[in-house]
Amino acid sequence: MNPESYRRIPLWKDVPLDQWETYRWQMANRIQGVEQLRQVIRLTPSEEHAATRRSGRFIMGIPPYWAALMDPDDPTCPIRRQAVPTEEEYQLSPNDMIDPLGEDSHMPVPGLVHRYPDRVLLLVVEICSMYCRFCTRSRVVGTSAGFSKPMNIDHAIDYIKAHRKIRDVLISGGDPLTLSDERLDEILTKLRGIPHVEFIRIGTRNPITLPYRVTEALCQVLRKHKPWMSLHFNHPKEVTPAVRKACGMLADSGVPLGSQTVLLKGINDRPAIMKKLFHELLKTRVRPYYIYQCDPVKGTAHFRTMVGQGMKIIEKLRGHTTGYAVPTFVVDGPGGGGKIPLMPNYVVSVKDGVWTLRNFAGKVFMYKEEGSANGVGPSVEPSYALIQ
Repeated sequence: MNPESYRRIPLWKDVPLDQWETYRWQMANRIQGVEQLRQVIRLTPSEEHAATRRSGRFIMGIPPYWAALMDPDDPTCPIRRQAVPTEEEYQLSPNDMIDPLGEDSHMPVPGLVHRYPDRVLLLVVEICSMYCRFCTRSRVVGTSAGFSKPMNIDHAIDYIKAHRKIRDVLISGGDPLTLSDERLDEILTKLRGIPHVEFIRIGTRNPITLPYRVTEALCQVLRKHKPWMSLHFNHPKEVTPAVRKACGMLADSGVPLGSQTVLLKGINDRPAIMKKLFHELLKTRVRPYYIYQCDPVKGTAHFRTMVGQGMKIIEKLRGHTTGYAVPTFVVDGPGGGGKIPLMPNYVVSVKDGVWTLRNFAGKVFMYKEEGSANGVGPSVEPSYALIQ
C-alpha cells in the first residue's frame, strides 16, 4: 500500500506525509460534518440523511487515516460501514437497550464498574479517535459524562485501594490512548502503586483506527508499567502496514496483545472473513481471544446477526486452523450478566464413564474415564444443548 495514497482525495492532496502520520494532525482534522464527508465518499441518501441530522444521533468522528481506507463508491465497504452513520440507526428494535451491559447499575463510584469479584473496569475518558457506529457505550462516549475528571479517577483509584479482592483492572473509556502519554503514565503509576493489583489491561482501538498514536514515547510508558493491551479488530482490511508497524512497536515493547472482534452483519459474519482476519492478526503478533455477539445497544439492530452465526463461525475455525486463531464466542448477558461463552457441542453422549465425542470433521470417538470404564462410573447428561 502506497503510504501517500491519501493524496488521491482532494481534501488532503497537499498534506505532507510527515504531517499526515501524526496523531495530533489526524485528531485535529477528523471528519465530523457532512460537508467534509461528501469530499471523501459518494454518499447514499441514507448516509446523507443520517449525517445531517442535528439531534438524537450518536456523534460522528472519522480520522482521515480511516476515511482514506473507505471505498468511496461502495456503501457496503466494511471500513465505511463501521464509521459512517446511516438511517438504519434510527430504526429502533424492541430489544434495544441504552445500557445493555448494565454498567451503570454496577458503578459504585463514577467511572468504575465492579461486576466481577476480582476485576474492575476503569473508565478514564469519554473520547475516541473514531466513533464506531455499533458502540456499546454510546450513552457516554462522545459526551461530557465526566469520567475523565481527575477527581473522579482519584475516587475510583481510592475504591480499588480499599477493596483488596480486586487484582485485575481494565482501563477503558472512550479510548485511553486519547489521553496524553503523561496522563496515562500518571494513572498507571497510581494503579501500580496498589499492592493487590496484579494485572492491568488497556482497552483501545487507537492502534487500529489511528495507528500513528503509537510512538516511541508511548512505548516508553508501556515498558515502564507492563500492562497488557486489548485491541479491537473487526475486518482484515483494518490490518494495514501502518497498523502492523504500530502493533510491532507495542509487541517489541513487551506488551502482550489480544484482540476482541464484534460480530457484525454484512461486515465479518462469514467464516472465511473471520479466518482471514485471525490469520492476519497472528502474523501481526496479536492473539484473537473473543468474538462478541453484537450487544443490543440502541440503534444497532441492523448490525446484529443471529447467535447461531457465531457458533457456525467457531465450527468452521475449530480444527480447520491453529488453535491460536480460534477465539471464544461470547454473549455479554444483557442487563449485566457478564460474558457467557457459547460454542458448538462436541459431546454426543456420556454414559457409565464413557464419553462419546465428535471431532471437527464429524467423526465419532469414545473416551473412557479411568476407574469407570464399562459400567463403573455414573451416567451424566451434558448440561448443554447439542448444536446441529
